[in-house]
Amino acid sequence: MQAAARILWIEGTRSVSPYFIPSLRKKGFEIETVSTGGKALEKISGQNNYLVVVNAASMRTSGTRICQSIHSVAPNFPILLITDRNPAELKASGAEVILRLPFTTRKLVNRLNPYLPGDDKNCLKAGPISLDTEKKRVYCESREANLTPRMVQLLRLLMENPNQVIEREELFSQVWETHYTEDTRTLDVHISWLRKAIEDNPRDPKYLITVRRKGYLLDI
Repeated sequence: MQAAARILWIEGTRSVSPYFIPSLRKKGFEIETVSTGGKALEKISGQNNYLVVVNAASMRTSGTRICQSIHSVAPNFPILLITDRNPAELKASGAEVILRLPFTTRKLVNRLNPYLPGDDKNCLKAGPISLDTEKKRVYCESREANLTPRMVQLLRLLMENPNQVIEREELFSQVWETHYTEDTRTLDVHISWLRKAIEDNPRDPKYLITVRRKGYLLDI
């Protein structure tokens, strides 16, 4: 785990889903539990460091209203929504992560990891993308992947200059530390690998964009 995390966990009194809380506490998570969305709103008042888990499956509800009400008063609090419904029907909830039962504790931890507090020297965030430069691992929406050292350097450079076109020669010279930039096909291969790591559809990327005859930009 990246760092100790305070989680506000909303769990119904008639839980029909696996009870993850004991396992998470053993892994070092600090968890406070409440049974309703209203009680959650009371808890988060004046706080600034909660990660919220809404176990909607345990409350026989979609969880949409709870997520929306939390974001209305604490838009900076990431929300993970646990559901037994079709996640595609819950996009209006605004939850950063939607997990459909059944799933393992390990998968839950992996989906929580990108939203945990971390060492600024090792963790970099840009939009939905979280890069752990020490572990050489990237998280983006529902995806996570291990990266090579070159891929880490390349993605970091793009994340540090979001929404800016960086010329292919500049990317190549900085990441490969060379003045020879006449053949940058290696760069193109690494870009394709990064797309497989962060994009839902690498052939039609929405984050890592090619700017024809110029270079690449990270659109976030």
